[in-house]
Amino acid sequence: MRSLRAAVALTATLGLAATATACGSGGTSADKASAKPLDGQTVSVAAAWTGVEQKNFQKVLDAFTAKTGARTVYISTGDNVSTLVGSKIEGGDPPDVVMMPQLGVLQQFARKGWLEPLAPAVADSLHRDFAKIWADYGTVDGKLYGLYFKAAHKSTVWYSPAALDTAGVKPPTTFDQLLAAGHAVSDSGLPAFSVAGEAGWPLTDWFENIYLSQAGPENYDKLAKHQIPWTDPTVVAALTTLGKVFGDPQLVAGGGKGALQTDFPESVQAVFGDKPTAAMVYEGDFVGAVVSGELKKKVGEDAKFFPFPAVGTGKAPVVGGGDAAVVLKDAKHKDAAQQLLEFLAGPEAGEVWAGAGGFLSPNKAVKPAAYPDDTTRQTAESLIAAADGFRFDLSDQAPAAFGGTQGSGEWKLLQDFLANPSDVNGTAQRLEAAAAAAYKG
Repeated sequence: MRSLRAAVALTATLGLAATATACGSGGTSADKASAKPLDGQTVSVAAAWTGVEQKNFQKVLDAFTAKTGARTVYISTGDNVSTLVGSKIEGGDPPDVVMMPQLGVLQQFARKGWLEPLAPAVADSLHRDFAKIWADYGTVDGKLYGLYFKAAHKSTVWYSPAALDTAGVKPPTTFDQLLAAGHAVSDSGLPAFSVAGEAGWPLTDWFENIYLSQAGPENYDKLAKHQIPWTDPTVVAALTTLGKVFGDPQLVAGGGKGALQTDFPESVQAVFGDKPTAAMVYEGDFVGAVVSGELKKKVGEDAKFFPFPAVGTGKAPVVGGGDAAVVLKDAKHKDAAQQLLEFLAGPEAGEVWAGAGGFLSPNKAVKPAAYPDDTTRQTAESLIAAADGFRFDLSDQAPAAFGGTQGSGEWKLLQDFLANPSDVNGTAQRLEAAAAAAYKG
């Protein structure tokens, strides 16, 4: 897709080419007509994606280059997006576009005056083809800054069908059934869960699904805004429930110590690799990208998932997340950056990554047939259908110092809890102290 400005510029270029040809100077009109609107321009894009995700996103950027002529440069931020991008902004060398994985960071950057509002053409696509909730999450103080390009369905528990069949259990629908299934699997000779504790962020997702189901959406929203403290009884109850998994050596492969040495790709490989050491791994739909991309297994056959089960009397949770594309106010190539976002807002970009796997689009115009398998297709359709009812990742809504920084805040404190799950009250108190400092700042 081109913006109106790009179309006008291209029309003007063609008009000048025709005049030049008529006067007998310059190249032929055919040569000029083959020029693309952003030839010679470069757009730098910063994102946290690595491995398969980075390779698949590069396919999207390559499609943008083929369409517009713009060269793209990918900058890997690692998990600390806010730290790296913030330092580049303050150092006078900002990227043009940032893919923001944390809602709280997007809000912080907007309020610091670091972001450019979305161009009208981008906003039009967003309002036309996305559920209202995605525009709401991209809006800060009445201005639209973020385009959610990649969504995540974080209420999925992935499992090896062979492992569950061997244990004689079916996918559970309640948390108590999940614990019972885990013990049955363990009794059959394979630890139940591979837990990715090394990074910290998967632990926040475990907590959030339990908390949303057990405490309910109203409390979830209050906790996300720090309107109730992390010492609230609902938090203590959720940590107690989480401790039933983290504190049971039969359920966690390698125990807490082993989990703290397991990164996210390793946690998936532990279940779906050639020598499995666990039967299940909890994480979002993007597990499928590792299964099909790095492990060369078939999603829907070798790897399946069930919805994160309901806790107690609560409903099954639907926790989501996403990566929002933003343009920095001091971007050196602002117009080209906005045209990249316009491309990302259209179905073509989403369908490029959808075909590669490990991707869900919140864009209703992306064709379901673009997804590579029935399992992913059903997940994408359920995300679209539940768009107005799901809750955004709680830690991603928090200030980065609390919810989005490796080695500190919620990430680090839940790692400490994984190491010592009996310390429920102490963990709640430390979470509250860290949250109070971050929200005050």
